[in-house]
Amino acid sequence: MIKKIFKWLGILLLSIVVLGGSFAAYEWNADKPMRFRSFVDREVLKMAFQSPETLTSLGFLESVGITGHNADLDDASLAKADELFVKLKTVHNTLNDYDDDSLSDADLLSKEIALYLLDFAKASEPYRYHSYPVNQLFGIQNGYPSFMESQHQVNSVADAENYLSRLEKVKLKFTQELEGIKLREEKGIIPPAFVIERVLEEMTNFVNKPIEENILYSSLAKKMSESESISTEEQTQLLAKAKSNISTFVHPAYNLLINYFTNLQSKATDDDGFWRLPQGDKAYASALQFFTTTDYTPQYIHDVGLKEVDRIQSEIMTILAVQNYDVSQGFTAAIEYLAAQENFYYQDSDAGRAQILKDYQAILDEIDTGLDSAFRIRPKAGMEVVRIPEFKEKTAPGAYYQQPAIDGSRPGRFFANLYDIKATPKYSMRTLAYHEGIPGHHFQIAVAMELEGLPLFRMFSPFTAYVEGWALYSEYLAWEMGFQDDPFDNIGRLQAELFRAVRLVVDTGIHYKRWTREQAIDYMKANTGMAQSDVVSEIERYIVMPGQATSYKVGMMKILALREKAQVALGDKFDLRDFHDVVLKNGAVPLDILARFIDQYIADTLAKN
Repeated sequence: MIKKIFKWLGILLLSIVVLGGSFAAYEWNADKPMRFRSFVDREVLKMAFQSPETLTSLGFLESVGITGHNADLDDASLAKADELFVKLKTVHNTLNDYDDDSLSDADLLSKEIALYLLDFAKASEPYRYHSYPVNQLFGIQNGYPSFMESQHQVNSVADAENYLSRLEKVKLKFTQELEGIKLREEKGIIPPAFVIERVLEEMTNFVNKPIEENILYSSLAKKMSESESISTEEQTQLLAKAKSNISTFVHPAYNLLINYFTNLQSKATDDDGFWRLPQGDKAYASALQFFTTTDYTPQYIHDVGLKEVDRIQSEIMTILAVQNYDVSQGFTAAIEYLAAQENFYYQDSDAGRAQILKDYQAILDEIDTGLDSAFRIRPKAGMEVVRIPEFKEKTAPGAYYQQPAIDGSRPGRFFANLYDIKATPKYSMRTLAYHEGIPGHHFQIAVAMELEGLPLFRMFSPFTAYVEGWALYSEYLAWEMGFQDDPFDNIGRLQAELFRAVRLVVDTGIHYKRWTREQAIDYMKANTGMAQSDVVSEIERYIVMPGQATSYKVGMMKILALREKAQVALGDKFDLRDFHDVVLKNGAVPLDILARFIDQYIADTLAKN
């Protein structure tokens, strides 16, 4: 299906360009296209066409010979952001002009989901500046080099010249980003002191590194060396220009931010939660609503987290006792003893890290061949394991997933953080692989991209409770199916679930109950037994991404509750493959819509028998 989407986009673009008076051109230009699907896809494409970086990531224009966008970077100005909010209001009005009676069931669902997102955008507009665009986890300072390394393809001299052009234009984009950061300062939205400290260290290290070792230089060198169409002489000339551009444009861009944040340090405090910001309580409630797709209050989420922490810790202690571990000193002591066993870790070397990647791939290959009893629907896109780039792994999360390219040129990728070898005990690897890869994010996200007839915006719907809830549910499912029959692997699974339960407590603790960063670190360390480096990284992540960490456990609990509801209602008519089909076949959706799907599945199944 990825190839079909790829072909369809190319045909649509060519029909507009070549057949100016055609129906396709009318649908592209009309205020209200005749077909609802034309409208929603068109709006996504128009937004994509205004984002050169998105077009590069999608990779579909190259097939029709269009590559000019690969020389440009996105407009990150405040004016462009204002323009987007105006555009969203226009899209909202046009959506409502489509009469429900004229739409198919599929289009009605797409309309409902689109309006859900647009309504939220409107409601959250007062809090649009409640964020820290440059922080230790993400932002232009690491997003730009990561994008250039992982997304910008270099297969020809023209591709390399586009790469060089993007090096030249980076200072403008950094200037635009700084415009928004300064506006936040005026509104009293200043990052906590530790955030400024982290990003200054990151950016200073970036500019102080010899240019030949800079990822922007080394990545281009590697890509050109792997291309058969760029001669050695051309590579030398292009690399010389890259070195000049990094010195002339890239380093000055970073110095803009370094100078700004250096001066901002005196205004920063050690208060970390959103409660300290103007309208911070409302902004946090809005973030929780967005990430959980529920109306759960911070207090409710906090209380659920405390209960789940107690339950999961009890299960872990039971297993440890059966394995003859001393549990008399309590949970923290037992977990720390477990974590101290050297046999659970790889060698702290390049060879050890290479073996981790190899073993992750073996875990994924194994489960991929053993899921027929649980799934009919599966992605066609491949899956590979790679290391998080070393320049940013110190402050990056333990792992993350990158979706495959829409044209099939790049598989789904499970990025593993190998910075701290102690953060990768062998008994945790299966769970992490199932979450980030198969049947977790890769199954859900790649399947959504391949679904027949799904509007483009629904392939990438940002419903975190569904997406992350599915990935956490996948860990549980793999255990149910026997892929974690080693008791220590099961402890790894339970620790991962405990980690998500603790997140409910610390996220609301930081942003609602006014916990300090140190309080949250101490609570997470005491109640998970995670490596200190991971705990610090995670807590600092929750500080700059309020609410997001709660979505995992909320989503998992909802999916499990819906599955139990279906099992009780259907008895021996329940088929796990059918349930997973219903959950996956519509892409990511809010949890209340998912519940409606399951209710319909139950009713339809009962009606057949």
